[in-house]
Amino acid sequence: MIDRRYSKLAVDKTMQLLAIDSPSGYTAKAAEWVAAEFRAMGFAAEITGKGGVLADLGGRDSKDAILLEAHTDTLGGMVCEIKSNGRLRITNIGGLRAENTETENVRVHTRSGKVIEGTCNLINASTHVNRKYDETKRDFSNVEIILDEDVRSAEDVRALGIENGDIVCFEPRSRFTESGYIKSRFLDDKLSVGILLALAKYMKDSSIEPERRVYAHVTVYEEVGHGGSASVPQGVTEAVSVDMGCVGEGLLCTEKMCSICAKDSGGPYSYELVGKLIEAAKKEGADYAVDVYPAYGSDVETTLRAGNDVRHGLIGSGVYASHGYERSHIDGVHSTLLVLKGYLGV
Repeated sequence: MIDRRYSKLAVDKTMQLLAIDSPSGYTAKAAEWVAAEFRAMGFAAEITGKGGVLADLGGRDSKDAILLEAHTDTLGGMVCEIKSNGRLRITNIGGLRAENTETENVRVHTRSGKVIEGTCNLINASTHVNRKYDETKRDFSNVEIILDEDVRSAEDVRALGIENGDIVCFEPRSRFTESGYIKSRFLDDKLSVGILLALAKYMKDSSIEPERRVYAHVTVYEEVGHGGSASVPQGVTEAVSVDMGCVGEGLLCTEKMCSICAKDSGGPYSYELVGKLIEAAKKEGADYAVDVYPAYGSDVETTLRAGNDVRHGLIGSGVYASHGYERSHIDGVHSTLLVLKGYLGV
């Protein structure tokens, strides 16, 4: 049994990582932080060519190795037009939806390193003025970034150093409640990175050398569809995405459980490996559910599409309101750690 202090450690590390802005394509600081965390525990960790983190967690059999994948890239925005009135139009990075951005605080990261605050709002956002406020469809043509600066023209904005292509990051609003809930934007998938860091700490503290070699790959392009397509070490025969577990109508999983995915929009996961994950959950006494996700894709599927000859699976702590203001629970974190423990045999 993994002591629950490792579940709390996973949450603590998640909260630290959530404070680092990292939409797909702008992940260097988050990746360096993750690599430093693995190195501080004594594990070898390198930054890959694509900018992810590949850590070697040890193990005896390197010809039948396991790859655990999670991602630290998130949804976000990019400046695509500086309007004549000094406001910004953005294009979404990943599956960010305009309905979930309205009234949120943002940070615009310029190429010079300057960070400028603002707010995302509907165009003509005052309900006392806009009689069609409730009728307007929210999309990225009718929401805009209003900078917290005295700007009235495109020239004023450019004088601040803002240009097209600059990254727009949304405030995560991270909270961990006394009742054990963790709520924030971007739990998908920083919560799972926290889980992998806690798993590594458990293995180090327990002086565990797994029978099979274990690698952890923290990817940085999952939200745009190619995070897990590279950096698979030689000898890996099984790959497991540790990503958010879906919670919603028609599914069994709750935020207090570990979700084991049998199939998603990319097709079925390896029947053999899904069976191993279920057996691991039973062996360790984890609270789990097996579900089919109607609209989902994962790193490990891109690992297969890239031509890697591996068996693949997907697990994760249950997360509600995915790609919005998400919520999970420390019990779901703990159950996910238990499933990983049982699967790795540690």
